[in-house]
Amino acid sequence: MAVFRYKMQSILDIKEKLEDRAKQEFAAANIRLENEKQKLGELQQKRRYYLEEGVKLRTEMIDVRKIRENKLAIMQTEEYIRLQMIEVSKAAKEVERARAALQELMQERKAHEKLKENAFQDFVKEELAAESRAIDELTTYTHGQKLMEQN
Repeated sequence: MAVFRYKMQSILDIKEKLEDRAKQEFAAANIRLENEKQKLGELQQKRRYYLEEGVKLRTEMIDVRKIRENKLAIMQTEEYIRLQMIEVSKAAKEVERARAALQELMQERKAHEKLKENAFQDFVKEELAAESRAIDELTTYTHGQKLMEQN
């Protein structure tokens, strides 16, 4: 029996490599998003701390300089939070872009795998047909030899 060779195997291999690369990019984008979310959480925690400190400063003996510094720290932290939220949004968009690219590459690979499967099924059918023809020829030859021996 002949060996099956898929004529577009190199294309399928390339599609698999591209899909693997897209998976790595997707994972990296997810990691970046999680890091950005963590930074945002830390900034929000820092803001809460400054707010609590501000409340303490206003309930204790009033120190105007410390209150101003606290208010400035809160404002600065809020700006950092705003900027960090932009970074989280960018990272989320990158994750979505990587997800879309990965899905597209997976569909292409699956399409090529289906083509390979169909080509293999055609190959098997052709091999079975060739084997059947060979058996028919052998049977015909054997039957012909028996007829000749009888005559």
